[in-house]
Amino acid sequence: MQRLWLASLTVAVLAYICFPLAVPGREKPKEKPNADGWVQLFNGKDIEGWKTFESKEPKNWYVKDGILYSSGKQASHLFSPRDDYENFHFRIEAKISDKGNSGQYFRTKFGPGYPKGYEAQINSNYPDPQKTGSLYNFAKITEMLVKPDTWFTQEVIAKGNHIQILVDGKKVVDFVDEKNTYMKGHFALQQHGPAKGGPDVQVAIKKMEVKELPATKK
Repeated sequence: MQRLWLASLTVAVLAYICFPLAVPGREKPKEKPNADGWVQLFNGKDIEGWKTFESKEPKNWYVKDGILYSSGKQASHLFSPRDDYENFHFRIEAKISDKGNSGQYFRTKFGPGYPKGYEAQINSNYPDPQKTGSLYNFAKITEMLVKPDTWFTQEVIAKGNHIQILVDGKKVVDFVDEKNTYMKGHFALQQHGPAKGGPDVQVAIKKMEVKELPATKK
């Protein structure tokens, strides 16, 4: 009996060492970056680990033909598994529907309603003066840089309190937040509700990736 118990214990220890993801409560290890330092946050198949505050199952978000979609009348926010993103280059390829509204959140807190964090706006012609490329409520872009239903790339480069936003490779925001409002947190994607009398919003994400940068010196 003692030999059998020792054998079982040995198997359990080996399983813990060799297969740590099988152990309940252990966090998924950070993915290794590619040769250029980028980590893919969306694999084109599922959104494992990403979550909404309202439900354990992010019902408003789904993957079809390699693209992440969200649509409907209710606002929803999809949060990254990690909550410790600090300095980074965060890039997505997305499109927004006619009169649609969305956002690329970063350094945000997990919670109800509209997240407490920075938002790189995604909005072609929704009736909000802050259009795609805006650092919402901090640096406003009022012209339409991207037409509705058109794929575009939006990039956020955050180093300490210095934030830059690029749309299709063009720098449109270069902002220093002297108040250091948000310094670390989740990434999140927004599904906004429709404008009054407007059509349902649909946001689509084709690619989402991050290149992490050195932490801010204390």
